[in-house]
Amino acid sequence: MFVGASRRESFNNLLLNTKKLKNMNKFLFIAVAALSLTKPAIAWDGTDSDSGVSIEIERGNLVRSGREIEFYDYDAGEYRTGQVQSIRRYGASVELEIEDEETGDTRTFEMDN
Repeated sequence: MFVGASRRESFNNLLLNTKKLKNMNKFLFIAVAALSLTKPAIAWDGTDSDSGVSIEIERGNLVRSGREIEFYDYDAGEYRTGQVQSIRRYGASVELEIEDEETGDTRTFEMDN
């Protein structure tokens, strides 16, 4: 009788552990699915070298010479569009020369790397 009870107890523990694993697998699946569906809010922060104004280039902008990008100008409080004239890497930062399409001015941004 003792051996039978021990087997039954082992079987019940195995079933309980199997249920816990299934629940854990469901939780992990849902967590991974939720994380993969969310977009991280990534932006490239920098400063206008001449004015000291904070600049932010949003995700989705391909920053290459000759390309048009959209950036947020915190001084103006709005998004602006500009064409990338040049890109230079300096240590831990990147210098971008942008021609602001609204003003026609060439602006130099120092972006955090």
